[in-house]
Amino acid sequence: MPATAKKTAKKAAKKAVRPKAAKPDKVLLEATDLAHEAAIAIAERGAVGGHAGAVMLGERLAMHYFECTSPGYVGWHWAISVARAPRQKFATVCETNLLPTDAAVLAPDWVPYVERLAPGDIGAGDERPYVADDPLLEQGFEATGEEDVDQVALFELGLGRPRVLSAEGREAAAQRWYDAAGGPNSEVARQAKAHCSTCGFYLPLPGVLRQLFGVCAGEWSPSDGHVVSLDHGCGAHSETDAPATPPETVEAPVLDELALDFS
Repeated sequence: MPATAKKTAKKAAKKAVRPKAAKPDKVLLEATDLAHEAAIAIAERGAVGGHAGAVMLGERLAMHYFECTSPGYVGWHWAISVARAPRQKFATVCETNLLPTDAAVLAPDWVPYVERLAPGDIGAGDERPYVADDPLLEQGFEATGEEDVDQVALFELGLGRPRVLSAEGREAAAQRWYDAAGGPNSEVARQAKAHCSTCGFYLPLPGVLRQLFGVCAGEWSPSDGHVVSLDHGCGAHSETDAPATPPETVEAPVLDELALDFS
């Protein structure tokens, strides 16, 4: 390629990458009153503040900004675009908008319902959407036709459930329970004299989780009916006793017949 052609190509590429800035248009940039009237026409009474500036958007196209004084839209601006035709000596309104600035308070990005739910959000009548690829679950038991194999699977997995906890699901549950009030770090557990591992009211869970967790069946325990760890504890342990206290004695009153009353 000749040198002249290369220079021409480079110039064209630069122009394509860096478009020429719009030339300031005096008629459009001075159309503040027109833009202000347009903003007032779409805003609630008293919601249009002072003029915040004007910029050129393109050839014979400009945008005027006015502060929004509505309490619910702090940091927003009324944006009014104005334009004019070639050789036209006056501006006309194109569009009216309410746009946020960098200081505006914006609503958070939309999140699907299934991702918005948090543990504890499900109440009476609520239903959690079905999650087909939940990593905490895996396919359950399917009958093989072999009696001995099916009996073992029936005991370990549970017949009739389409999905059961996966290894990841069991690990997540175990960590959540261990960090909760039924673990060893709660205040009631730290002050306990003995652990649940030696308590007669402790019912071990079935399966692999029995190595660390069970259910409390102590009526007087604050953990009654809840999952507790082996190293949890409370003051309702079956094998501990409260310290004995001597009975309170009250001295009998003594009547002093020799006392004189000077009243």
